[in-house]
Amino acid sequence: MNLAEVTGHIAPLAFGVATIGPAIGVGIVVGKTVESVARQPELQGRLTGLMFLGIAFTEALAFVAIAVGFIPFP
Repeated sequence: MNLAEVTGHIAPLAFGVATIGPAIGVGIVVGKTVESVARQPELQGRLTGLMFLGIAFTEALAFVAIAVGFIPFP
């Protein structure tokens, strides 16, 4: 069994593991935004925009982690 066969079987597992961190991060960002809106409802519009920005940055980390799985071994 060579290295190419092993990486072919591990890649889907790595993709799944790579999405766990960003999923937790998005949950924290949304939860804190809901908590903030509950405390100060007048800031809902501003907080929602910041929430979507935080989600975008967190999901970008997921895309980077998935892309790393496509880097070939020498």
